[in-house]
Amino acid sequence: MRTHDTSPDVDVAVIGAGPTGLTLAVDLVRRGVRVLLAERGTDLFAGSRGKGIQSRTLEVLDDLGLASRFLAAGGPYPPNLRWTDGTPGDEFRMVEETEATEAEPYGGSLMLPQWRTARLLRERLVELGGEVAYGHELTGLEQDADGVSLRFAGRAETVRARYVVGADGARGAVRRLLGIGMTGETVDPRPMLVADVRLAEGALPRTHWHVFPGADGSGAFAALCPLAGTEDFQFMTAFPEGTTVETGPEAVRATIAARTHLAPGQVTAVAWSSAFTARAALADRFQDGRVLLAGDAAHVHSPAGGQGLNTSIQDAYNLGWKLGAVLAGAPEALLATYEEERRAVAAGMLDLSTRVHRGETRRGKETRQLGLNYRFSSLSEHTLPADAPLHAGDRAPDGPSGMERLFDVYRGPRWTYLAVGLGRTPDEVALPLVSGLPEHVRTHAISAYAPYGPGLYLIRPDGYIAWAGTGEGLDPVGAVTWLERHLGAAAHAEPVAPPA
Repeated sequence: MRTHDTSPDVDVAVIGAGPTGLTLAVDLVRRGVRVLLAERGTDLFAGSRGKGIQSRTLEVLDDLGLASRFLAAGGPYPPNLRWTDGTPGDEFRMVEETEATEAEPYGGSLMLPQWRTARLLRERLVELGGEVAYGHELTGLEQDADGVSLRFAGRAETVRARYVVGADGARGAVRRLLGIGMTGETVDPRPMLVADVRLAEGALPRTHWHVFPGADGSGAFAALCPLAGTEDFQFMTAFPEGTTVETGPEAVRATIAARTHLAPGQVTAVAWSSAFTARAALADRFQDGRVLLAGDAAHVHSPAGGQGLNTSIQDAYNLGWKLGAVLAGAPEALLATYEEERRAVAAGMLDLSTRVHRGETRRGKETRQLGLNYRFSSLSEHTLPADAPLHAGDRAPDGPSGMERLFDVYRGPRWTYLAVGLGRTPDEVALPLVSGLPEHVRTHAISAYAPYGPGLYLIRPDGYIAWAGTGEGLDPVGAVTWLERHLGAAAHAEPVAPPA
């Protein structure tokens, strides 16, 4: 065991290879960061669980080079079909449909089972030169001024990392070892059963999300939803409070038969099943020294509204560029803005999920997460008029830009300095008019575009606006001042070019 050498083996150890950990590893590896992605299991999670990919998450995946793969693998949410005594009834939609626009290119929610999401992320990680270290169960964690020492079950060597991120879920080891509490409430006392099942051919059409209301007051509401990109259906049902839920294959078949018109034999396979009680809880803090929490390790939620997996992926996306910057020389204080920004967003997500679960609001535009912003953040500096359509802290919208789109301009682990409606062409912006900017900050200009309004914008690597203002010509002094204040030495550090 390492006893004297405290030099780091890796820059960042990410504990847990779910969608959160995989997203963070992808983002860090493309920045040239040395990452250990440690997973206690022998493979990735095998269930559908979080099956909804929201619009903002698709934008994140676009930046990571994955949006087209997700769109090809998944599909739209189908309309719901209500059944009574084996007879189909009315059709309705649980999820509001939304059309794509120039500013919001990913319209509605995409359905894709969580196991498929994880495998697409792992595929991208491997392409970038990363890997998942399976069979790594964290048993000990000790931090000092220079890094963190990690111990794994059955392994004699201690791993040293400069930073650690706990992405190992609500019951994971990292938060427990840190002694960080979680404050919350039970959203619904009724236990739930969720399972991935295969049905006999023709048992139910895959054109609808099938809903079986059950007898009034029985708690027997059930649903069978075809999982896009697979041959499976996700089955979900609720039981009366106090029920012990059996999750074995035969118990799942019996429950489906009891709550739908299908016979047990029409359930030809049960690939995965789990029981849970819906809770909403938030970690008391997201950071302890050199260790940070992300995803379900930091917040647990009702699955209603499809917010959890999406919020978790965006935790990772927020944290990735900040870890990369600190490793490149930015002040460690930058990491404190991760909790400042993401804990507030997570609290809002928990409230929204709870209201959707209790039927107090629909799964509408709010669940797409495009309106989430960091206007309140200490990183957001706004000097444009108060009535400007876009503020520092807002998501930077997409839009046309010559032969490409703005998202093409922003793509990759980079900063962008954007001039909007100031009478300059992209070629002119590349000239020494903005010579005060660090060389790695991409400069770009577009003509007047309503979603932005006229002005100058410094856009963060995660697609949010850090600074918004004006200047004489294209004078970048405001943006340069922001970069030097918050990034310090890293403001002029050249990032590693991302692999194709």
